[in-house]
Amino acid sequence: MAGKGKGAGKGKGKTVYPGTGQSRVSSSAKAGLQFPVARIRRLLKIQHENKRVTGLSAVYLAAVLEYLMAELLELAGNCAKDMGRKRITPRHILLAIKNDDELDRLLKKVIIFDGGVLPFIHPQLIPAAEGKGKQKARSQEA
Repeated sequence: MAGKGKGAGKGKGKTVYPGTGQSRVSSSAKAGLQFPVARIRRLLKIQHENKRVTGLSAVYLAAVLEYLMAELLELAGNCAKDMGRKRITPRHILLAIKNDDELDRLLKKVIIFDGGVLPFIHPQLIPAAEGKGKQKARSQEA
């Protein structure tokens, strides 16, 4: 990449078409998405045998992926906030997935590195609260 200058490959999509005065707009910007529609379309073309993929299918898949990530990040952020943390860790992501029925069903075979396991203590191992139980027993005897 020699000879391309300091900012090679770091364009913002502002190239003006000669003579028209119009600037380039990415397919993600046209669809109003953050996920890269062009990259997803390229990856879809690699997967298919006939290499023919409509542009709308890539936009739809990018929108679905963006929605799933927004949902997951919202749940993980809530989990981190409940624990008094400001940074989302893999543990928060795992807890968010396992506490949501739909995400758990969708990602049941996914292993999250450094996520740990869900805390579970068998109910028989938890000691019974003695204070309230004795008061109820005494009130029933009288």
